[in-house]
Amino acid sequence: MLEYNGKKALVCGMAKSGMAAAGLLKRLGAEVTLQDLKKREEFPVAELEAIEKEGICLYMGKNPDDIACKQDLIVLSPGIPCDLPFIRQAEAAGVPVISEVELAYGLTPCPITAITGTNGKTTTTTLTGEIMKTVRPHTAVVGNIGISYCGEVERLKKDDWVVAEISSFQMEKAKEFHPRISAVLNITPDHLNRHKTMEVYIAMKARVFAKQTAEDFCILNYGDEVCRKMAEETAAKVFFFSSDRPLAEGIYLEDDRIEVRWGEIQETLLPVDELQILGIHNYENVMAAAAAGICAGVPLEHIRSVLRTFPGVEHRIEYVATVDGVDYYNDSKGTNTDASIRAVQVMKKPIVLIGGGYDKGVSFDEWTELFPGRVKHLVLIGVTAPQIRASAEKFGFTAISECETFAEAVALCHEKAEPGDCVLLSPACASWGMFDNYEQRGNQFKEQVRSYLK
Repeated sequence: MLEYNGKKALVCGMAKSGMAAAGLLKRLGAEVTLQDLKKREEFPVAELEAIEKEGICLYMGKNPDDIACKQDLIVLSPGIPCDLPFIRQAEAAGVPVISEVELAYGLTPCPITAITGTNGKTTTTTLTGEIMKTVRPHTAVVGNIGISYCGEVERLKKDDWVVAEISSFQMEKAKEFHPRISAVLNITPDHLNRHKTMEVYIAMKARVFAKQTAEDFCILNYGDEVCRKMAEETAAKVFFFSSDRPLAEGIYLEDDRIEVRWGEIQETLLPVDELQILGIHNYENVMAAAAAGICAGVPLEHIRSVLRTFPGVEHRIEYVATVDGVDYYNDSKGTNTDASIRAVQVMKKPIVLIGGGYDKGVSFDEWTELFPGRVKHLVLIGVTAPQIRASAEKFGFTAISECETFAEAVALCHEKAEPGDCVLLSPACASWGMFDNYEQRGNQFKEQVRSYLK
């Protein structure tokens, strides 16, 4: 375990992970400074007072250019871009700069399952966590799922397990991160405003297995060309899953059954009609989670039991209510085009769709190409509204409205939807700019929809 007592530590970012990292370092005896670009007046007074009462210094309203090189350690929250001048200067001066996940990893006494990919991470991580809890009840489910790894690590013992949802941002400053089991679910364009190229984005995802050895396992999507090629890059034992072909070794979908061919296990896991979550993308999530359980030694009957009862995760194609014959679905976690493509494809009724939000620098064409014949009306919000409109119009889709606020968008959908339709919030964009996170966006949607029931 690394020694932090008496070290000067700068933690950048005052969201969940940054706050947890700062508290952890303080308890380990470090002299902690917590920094954020927001000014003091943008935070609740009681929250800031509680931080300072712990003995943590606050540095607010600007980048820490004048103190970064004086630190013994800098910890970055996932939202902090890694190309800022103070980071480059600190690294040039020999100051270690790591991610919050890397900090927690260095203090973890038990094995880790790390799950990444463009889409499906939260569902797969949640499901894997439930599977692991059948044999290790104190399993910690952490990371990009919304639970800070640093906030959980102190309670862990060597007989526990960590299941971590890992984003590309969290891997940018990971140095020694070494999970027992890794999984890369799929790779499609995302976060190119930050990573600039697909090559960099893919390289960040690949870091999840970079430190693995032949004693470890790497779960990969055989049907995704980028993931399939990763098998050549990892030293770990590869466990493929496939939704479009049988595999001699791995887990795959065949005739609406999930089959396992792995060592001595040569049997049907279960028919997909026993699952509560629908769609090929969810069957892939199920196979990845089952593979993770198998690699960890969880009995197949435990895995089956969890799969049969798992209801899905909040904000991912989540049924909200039926109002006046219209079904409402919350897919606020659809923060990129690939996720929203899947949501549109799953809907069986004419769709009144809410899209738009923060610009991540990607094309919307694959998504909007699906609209004719599926989407009845598109309601756009956020800075990407003009781009999405232009993309949809290229494919002859013109039933489009734009709204200034999210509440107006939901109200317009309620007005336009008719019995037999569905209203789908699946923005294909991040929530930043209008909301703090996708959870806040999804919760506002659900509250407004449920208000129509009163």
